[in-house]
Amino acid sequence: MNWIAILVAALAGFVVGGIWYGPLLGKAWMKERGLTEADLQQGNMVLIYGTTFALSIVSAIFLGHLLAHFGAMSARSTMMISVGIALGFIVPAIGTNYLFSRASLKLFGIDAGYWIAFYAAMGAVFVFLG
Repeated sequence: MNWIAILVAALAGFVVGGIWYGPLLGKAWMKERGLTEADLQQGNMVLIYGTTFALSIVSAIFLGHLLAHFGAMSARSTMMISVGIALGFIVPAIGTNYLFSRASLKLFGIDAGYWIAFYAAMGAVFVFLG
């Protein structure tokens, strides 16, 4: 496994989250979750962001391991596998949870879109760094 690619992929996914839930869709996400800026500031940000980055590393390790299993692949194949993980596993899983928890379709769209972008960003890193 390429540890540099794994760390950069994890960082890419983490940055996507910062943009997605920040300036891009942060206000809409907070509204759908029923949160305010004050609510968000009350959390332990070191724990939240630190754990989030650690989990991004775990995702990048497993994606990197899976991609390494196939050997040399085209960029298209790498991206299909990366985005396919989000579309085939993560989006249906959160969709099921959101149905039972009665979360809005808008919230589902925001969160599902994030995971697709997250895995696309990581896949792109593996395309360029292997």
